[in-house]
Amino acid sequence: MDKHHGNFLYRNLANIVSILGVLPLTLLFLEDGYRYVIPLIIFNNVMDDLDGILAAKLHIRSRFGADLDNVCDAVAHGVLVLAVGAHFNGLVLGVSMIAAAAVILRATSRVNPDAVPGVGSPTNELMRHMLFILLLTQIYAVNPGVYLILIFLLHSITMIMPFKLPILIRDLSKTATATLFLNMTLVAAWLIPAVTPLIAAAFIGTYLYSLVVGGSQWIKDREKITSV
Repeated sequence: MDKHHGNFLYRNLANIVSILGVLPLTLLFLEDGYRYVIPLIIFNNVMDDLDGILAAKLHIRSRFGADLDNVCDAVAHGVLVLAVGAHFNGLVLGVSMIAAAAVILRATSRVNPDAVPGVGSPTNELMRHMLFILLLTQIYAVNPGVYLILIFLLHSITMIMPFKLPILIRDLSKTATATLFLNMTLVAAWLIPAVTPLIAAAFIGTYLYSLVVGGSQWIKDREKITSV
């Protein structure tokens, strides 16, 4: 193990995966690049989970790696949100800019070593919900504009909230096997329309429930502090 840890490539394997999760997003800048947005959201989610698994399993976690992961998330998720906003234009584009700004704020706050960990909703949660909106509106042949605006605005708030959303499905996936299964559900939602509504309901439902539970507990805690 010591020999491997002395190897530059080995020590930076997770960091390389983080960067590789971002580079294919250049496809979005092609003339017909938007058609790749759904597989790119899934690919980025897989790579973002993979870098964390590698860092833990290979015992190569570092402060630099954590900061790089946050920077890559900010770049990737900001680009994906803006690409979707630009495709639909109008109000969707305007609100996507707000969401992209919230992504940057969230990532910047996580780079701060003094920040309180585990608060606010992850930027990846926005990516998954955006994916589900795009898939569901394709299935039911409706305009996704209103639904995108709603999730962009909601996540713009919850990403910077000062409390934890306690029951998010991704956060409950503590093992590599569970994380692999989670990513397989995203692929299934893309390729098997019959299961898309169920998977979307599970992710979005737990998010909304977590928002209510986490917000209620935060309010109670604040009331206790002010009453002392």
